[in-house]
Amino acid sequence: MTNDLHERAVVADTHNDLLMAVSARPPERWAGFFREQWLPQLTEGGVNLQVLPVFIDDDYRPEGALRQTLRMIECAHVLAEGNADRVRICRTGADIDRALADGVIALVIALESMPGLDASVELIPTVHRLGVRVASIAHWGRTPLADGSGEDATGSGLTSHGVAALAEMERLGMVFDVSHLGASGVAHVLELATRPVMATHSSARALRDHHRNLTDAQLRGVAATGGVVCVNFFAPFLADREEDVSLDRLLDHIEHVASVAGIDHVGLGPDFIREVMDDLTPPCCEGVNSRGVDPRSAIPGLEGPSGLPMVTEGLLKRGLPEEDVVKIVGGNVRRFLCEGLSG
Repeated sequence: MTNDLHERAVVADTHNDLLMAVSARPPERWAGFFREQWLPQLTEGGVNLQVLPVFIDDDYRPEGALRQTLRMIECAHVLAEGNADRVRICRTGADIDRALADGVIALVIALESMPGLDASVELIPTVHRLGVRVASIAHWGRTPLADGSGEDATGSGLTSHGVAALAEMERLGMVFDVSHLGASGVAHVLELATRPVMATHSSARALRDHHRNLTDAQLRGVAATGGVVCVNFFAPFLADREEDVSLDRLLDHIEHVASVAGIDHVGLGPDFIREVMDDLTPPCCEGVNSRGVDPRSAIPGLEGPSGLPMVTEGLLKRGLPEEDVVKIVGGNVRRFLCEGLSG
């Protein structure tokens, strides 16, 4: 029953940093490395819809950030072209529907914190032409557009450039991602947004008091726009003690988001980072304040996308109706992106 439901459902992952690992290889290896290392995991996990964030290490900032951003976007296109029988870059909701109908994984390119664009809002149409359809405007710290959640003490909203970036993304039909944005910035976005917004990888602050998680008020705010909150699997955001990191704890976060935001406004944003961290030197998230939980920790069996059927099984064992589980594991994200992505 469980495997059958997972196989029948559209499974969507809104945050996997695999582009970091793939783009670290020579360009001639991009398509092959993806096919050998990542495609089997996505297939085993039943992933049908994968958002691919472009995240740039501090080593590239600020001078090389834009160049590395473009390199990673190119990497996404190359790995898709080299595996055209299995995956496809999608720019519109219609593209996603066609990819799913054809039995290939729909890939959606995202920017995490607008790396390299900074205050040059006029470059947002440029990356849109290159296929970027989802973007956030901050990470842990301060950018020319907004403060990340690590700077919550500043109480800062969006800068004038950040306000312009939100308006430009809405004009282009791009999805605005509030994950990583500081609390005042989230409030500012929810005040200004005229289109649904998304949190691609954020968990519940009511269960884990970490600045990267969203409060109940923020969960309701995202849902009120028509948006979706995709729960992060990253161990330090789930619990404050290593021994409490478990599938049950993750399911607690999913159920909490569903109870507060509504069953139509919750998805999965796993942030499978351990393999990427182990693969890269130096580790991409070195120095993250995990507050007692090793950032390389992971829920046993959920170290990567191949473990996603565990989530479906766990939700069913908790007594959730099948139709609700189908929404959580990808149905809501598919609906949101298919309705929200224009050309």
